[in-house]
Amino acid sequence: MNMRHTISILVNDQPGVLQRVSGLFGRRGFNIESITVGQSEEVGLSRMVVVTLGDDKTLEQIEKQLYKLIDVIKVINLGSKPMVGRELALIKVNAETSERPEILGVVETFRASVVDIGSSSLMVQVVGDSSKIDAMIELLAPYGIRELSRTGVTAMTRGNA
Repeated sequence: MNMRHTISILVNDQPGVLQRVSGLFGRRGFNIESITVGQSEEVGLSRMVVVTLGDDKTLEQIEKQLYKLIDVIKVINLGSKPMVGRELALIKVNAETSERPEILGVVETFRASVVDIGSSSLMVQVVGDSSKIDAMIELLAPYGIRELSRTGVTAMTRGNA
């Protein structure tokens, strides 16, 4: 059965690593729902967080194959541990003056913020788990979303793990 998996991969900060990691997923028939890459706590190492769908057996194979890549240092299946996952979205929505109070009510309810105001639009920033982002997009859709940009999930295990 296909399930959503969040995997943290610690890699050497080298050109081509992202391509090799994403290529491995593609060769295994795993679609990457989101991938984020950035600096880690150690100089010279980056952390990739990949969200994908697949069964447990295929995920196990992916983990083994990742360790065969030269620049992969550590692979952690975050879904098997208590974790915190967050995503950021910027949403530019049509907002005529008469609609703004309603839109601002949605923004306030989601603890989001307005980061830009145009003559007929608002740009909203929202941070949270993917379901929160999805819900906000759904509520803003009737006003007309002009543009949408999502970062993808970044995640860490909770506590001392």
